[in-house]
Amino acid sequence: MYNIFTVDDVIANQEEIVTRAMFSNNVGNFISPHTSSAQTATQKTYYYEIFNSASSDATAEAQYSIAYGHLRGSGSADPGGQNNDTPSRAIYSQYKQLCLDPGATGFEIAGRTSNHIYALNFNRARLKDGLDEGNIEICIQHLSGSQFVEGGELNAAHTGSNVTLGASQAIRLVDDSKITTAVFTSAGETYNLVSGSIEGGVYNQSSPHYYGKVYPSLGIVIIDGDKLNESASFAIMTSSGINGDNALKLFTAMSGAAVNLNDGSGDALGLQARSKEKVKSTHYFVRAKNTEFNYSNNPSFTTGSDGTFVQPTFINDPKVYITTVGLYNPNRELLAVAKLSQPIKKSFTTETLIKVKLDY
Repeated sequence: MYNIFTVDDVIANQEEIVTRAMFSNNVGNFISPHTSSAQTATQKTYYYEIFNSASSDATAEAQYSIAYGHLRGSGSADPGGQNNDTPSRAIYSQYKQLCLDPGATGFEIAGRTSNHIYALNFNRARLKDGLDEGNIEICIQHLSGSQFVEGGELNAAHTGSNVTLGASQAIRLVDDSKITTAVFTSAGETYNLVSGSIEGGVYNQSSPHYYGKVYPSLGIVIIDGDKLNESASFAIMTSSGINGDNALKLFTAMSGAAVNLNDGSGDALGLQARSKEKVKSTHYFVRAKNTEFNYSNNPSFTTGSDGTFVQPTFINDPKVYITTVGLYNPNRELLAVAKLSQPIKKSFTTETLIKVKLDY
């Protein structure tokens, strides 16, 4: 009735990477971002939480957040009037501590320190063990900010709530894991965020256009504010003591790309991402030799009080079909059940090897 596993029958601590679509309902291309009316005005000076539907919808779930940070605190105003304690300064400092090695003064992008950055922070419930590098694409439509640059200074009226979409074109950004190895820091593996697409790869691989950093283990993407000014007409508000609402600009540009633009094949230019998870497993090799497991306890197998075979042809040549494998502990207590996709015929002339995989 029972067979004991030998050392050769069990292979433990096998590890594999399992990936899945990042967003709710197994969505891999997120094209319907919504902000939440439940967020207070104060909270929005720090970050915007992005949902998969309107906040009034009972099924709405947080997907990621967008924040804007400035090294010196520009582009935001502190309600208490403190120039050195603004939301943008707090955000920059927070992500510097999360992502950078001790002693780093700021985010180095393409060989220079960026004074202001955008941060995309994926919701922890969506993230699992991290972002799946090579399957991240951020699409950003151009804004109308170029018309608000006056004499090198940004118009104080061009805040996030006053932003409109500009040209019907987008920049598409991916990580550079396809062309380079990761740099290991205190935040784990780190890749560059560069111009490109998932299907087309990195643009201009010999000299990529750098836009930021990707931290897969943290689920964080950092985008250089200066590059968005140059390439997507963001005209980020960097005046002191004014709430620029800059985080809303990136939300507007990303939602604009998702709603208005496609890749030429009809696929919307949304936010694409997959999560990854390391799954450990143990493999059990269940061996049924030709002389084993050829009878059944099913009442339909025999008849009468003497256990006569229902089918006379089973005498000296019984046949059964294996449908289930049970794994027991030494006390013969059932611990796990494995179901076969289809029954396997077993007799004295056949042997069967079944691999049972337990993930944990």
